[in-house]
Amino acid sequence: MDEIGKATVADQPALVETLAQAFQTDPALSWILPDPAHRTRALRGLFRTLVPADMRAGIALRTPNDEAAALWRAPGRAHSGMPEFLRTVIPLVATFGTALPRGLKVQGGIDAHRPKGRFWYLHYVGVRPGDQGKGHGGRIIRAQTAAADAEGLPCWLETATPENVPLYERLGFITAAQWDVPGGGPHFWGMMRPAR
Repeated sequence: MDEIGKATVADQPALVETLAQAFQTDPALSWILPDPAHRTRALRGLFRTLVPADMRAGIALRTPNDEAAALWRAPGRAHSGMPEFLRTVIPLVATFGTALPRGLKVQGGIDAHRPKGRFWYLHYVGVRPGDQGKGHGGRIIRAQTAAADAEGLPCWLETATPENVPLYERLGFITAAQWDVPGGGPHFWGMMRPAR
């Protein structure tokens, strides 16, 4: 079976494309960016900003043919600090435009419910639509949860996709928090995977 690899700077364009395709129908990003055409463009801009930021704060993993990608923030790096905020704020404002208030509501809910402490944070994981249902998502998540287990550290994620909750449960994640984004936004699950 092909191995999951740690992404390099040269892999960033492929990571951006994989994640932009994977999140086109995500409930949270669909609520933030309701127009599908605008969402397609905005997601590429979003991930062009987030991929390098998350790589600086942790690691990015990819499958050999870019079917799946995962952005993991290292323990103690889940919350972005002021330098990262200043580096990313202008590109994110340009990406979201008038949708920025909705984006801030979603981010505010995520920040309010994310636990404190040391854990690996699965910020984003996605599989290209044509490659879904083939086990790529589970394999790319297990690659890092195994490393977290070796360090004796738990893992945390959030999802607004109900269909993903059973998948994450099979991978050892347990729902620790649920919330709704104010103003008619999506329902979220916050899930922790204890170290094994």
